[in-house]
Amino acid sequence: MIDPLKITGKIVSGSKQGAFFTQLDWVREQCLNKLGFIPWPGTLNLEIPADSLPIVELLRLEEGFELVPPDSHYCSGRVFPVSVEGIKGAIVFPAEDVRVHARNVVEIISPKMLKDTLGVKNGDQVTIFIKRH
Repeated sequence: MIDPLKITGKIVSGSKQGAFFTQLDWVREQCLNKLGFIPWPGTLNLEIPADSLPIVELLRLEEGFELVPPDSHYCSGRVFPVSVEGIKGAIVFPAEDVRVHARNVVEIISPKMLKDTLGVKNGDQVTIFIKRH
């Protein structure tokens, strides 16, 4: 049986849009207030195996913490606290109309550059633990 709080995924390249998003003042402020950290510029993208996709899909249905834009020029998003190999982070689910990744790819933000901190690269496996309220 799969531990519903644990997902191991493969690191994959992203669209490079995460760096822009994570550096917006309103995103940084809300991440600090809601998650307790200011995100590093960019995201870690994980390709989730088929047997763990139900966990991700259930998480998409939950409330999480909403990142609310100051105006309609930006999209909203939801974040869910996680631990990435012991480092604080969060899964980010952008609004569906601006999602750029397949449903089996999740984006992780963290106060640290995760690839460097963990000494990992594309193709390596990383385990995340979802923190429930």
